[in-house]
Amino acid sequence: MFSHEENGPEPDWVLSEREQFSEFRDLNKDGKLDKDEIRHWILPQDYDHAQAEARHLVYESDKNKDEKLTKEEILENWNMFVGSQATNYGEDLTKNHDEL
Repeated sequence: MFSHEENGPEPDWVLSEREQFSEFRDLNKDGKLDKDEIRHWILPQDYDHAQAEARHLVYESDKNKDEKLTKEEILENWNMFVGSQATNYGEDLTKNHDEL
């Protein structure tokens, strides 16, 4: 958190956040976020959450970087998969899968 002190300079991260707000979040430029702007920020239409989660799981677990996960790579990183929405928080890992 940042507490603005009189005549003190703002940290770089505060300046960066102000720019992000002005350029990308406050779409109607009224200085506030309305519900549509918040929705666009949290659930952007051009962002595929499932694809991003899948890429993250492969990137973090694929030790040999062949872009394929082996059973061993998955088991070595089970905690990441159990905590992932992509596996229904681990529930889907208990089912039989031919691909594993």
